[in-house]
Amino acid sequence: MRTIAAISTPQGSGGIAVIRISGDEAFCVTDRIFSFQGAKRLFEVPPNTVVFGRIADENNKEIDQVLVSVFKAPHSFTGEDVVEISCHGGVLVAKQVLKTVLKAGAVLAECGEFSKRAFLNGKMDLAQAEGIIDLIGAVSQKGADKAVFQMEGRLSKEILSIRETLLTLAAHLEAAADFPEEDIPELSYDVVRGTLKTVLENLNKLLKTSDYGKVLREGLPVAVIGKPNVGKSSILNYLAGQERAIVTDIAGTTRDVIEEFVQLDGIPVKLMDTAGIHQTDDIVEKIGVERSKTAANDASLILAVFDVSNPVDNKDKEILELIKERPHIIVLNKSDLSRNNDLEGTEVSAKSGTGMEKLIEQIVEFASKDTNENENVITNERHINCLIRCKESIERAVLSAEQNMPTDMLAIDITEAIGDLGEITGQTVSQEIVDKVFHNFCLGK
Repeated sequence: MRTIAAISTPQGSGGIAVIRISGDEAFCVTDRIFSFQGAKRLFEVPPNTVVFGRIADENNKEIDQVLVSVFKAPHSFTGEDVVEISCHGGVLVAKQVLKTVLKAGAVLAECGEFSKRAFLNGKMDLAQAEGIIDLIGAVSQKGADKAVFQMEGRLSKEILSIRETLLTLAAHLEAAADFPEEDIPELSYDVVRGTLKTVLENLNKLLKTSDYGKVLREGLPVAVIGKPNVGKSSILNYLAGQERAIVTDIAGTTRDVIEEFVQLDGIPVKLMDTAGIHQTDDIVEKIGVERSKTAANDASLILAVFDVSNPVDNKDKEILELIKERPHIIVLNKSDLSRNNDLEGTEVSAKSGTGMEKLIEQIVEFASKDTNENENVITNERHINCLIRCKESIERAVLSAEQNMPTDMLAIDITEAIGDLGEITGQTVSQEIVDKVFHNFCLGK
């Protein structure tokens, strides 16, 4: 297999840049351009060692003074011999070092090829590899935490446990059908149904976390709506921690939807401050009001803001009617003033911050409902599709078992479900899917 190389750190100026080399010729390629005191060749250096020396081109012109890290197969990220050259972090010097490495015999790595080799060499399964890319792309602390779970193999362990249960069941059913002369005891339909229903419960539990997984991946869309001048923009500014929206005493200051991406207790939230909902003859305000209603319809959660210091009027009632069938939190702002209505909700003062921590807790609780800190969360669309197909196969098998259908018919659906689970971890995945997964990685990973 060819020896590959790429810059594994982001482009731009920095303290260091890392050029990674992996393959059977990793040490030989590096020896052609790297000189250092002590041993003459890198394969003589003990594994997991860092060596100081100089990189020079084919004319022996020094390019940089570097640190070279040596990892010997199979104890490396890829499972192959790996060299990592840490040079100074300028854009030009990193490219020069890479160019010299390629001239010395390596070839430029494809996107995700280092991780792909780690998968092919059994250093990780496919779900763990996807955990790496999720960790790199995480936009929140909670998202990063769940990516680490996946990278560590926690999701794979749960998937493999379900798959092993189905493998044992399928093997017994097929053996009893194929070798009747061996007097293999048949499983009762009650036992088969019980096993399949337990598997179905575990699949449903995993799939139930996918809503939270989508929040961690894309952020929770939260629309802040209300009539003009109730403090919507002030609430957004408080949650964002900055003056993102203009705040004045003039009604109708906000005329369009303002979006701000924030983290609340480690959960990504996309806040949408909207124009005040009211009747108006102003054509621009009318467009803003319509966009507010659209944002409310598209949001997963609505913060309906009311001015607790004013009586409830028809505009307020219109907003209450708008949100009644949608997930929402009623926010009673301006609690630092005298109360003049009987609405029930979360009392806050965006001006002083009173009650805002409770509001944040409610948003976080909504985003993370039905999950806990220590369980796996399905964040990957590919995994969701595999689990849905697996669930459908098990449901067919349960139906067949309830109708006392021949066991070989049950085994067909169970075998399909086993294949769907194996596709998540990479045990039964096609080369096309493997290539597609790793194509989403960056060049040096």
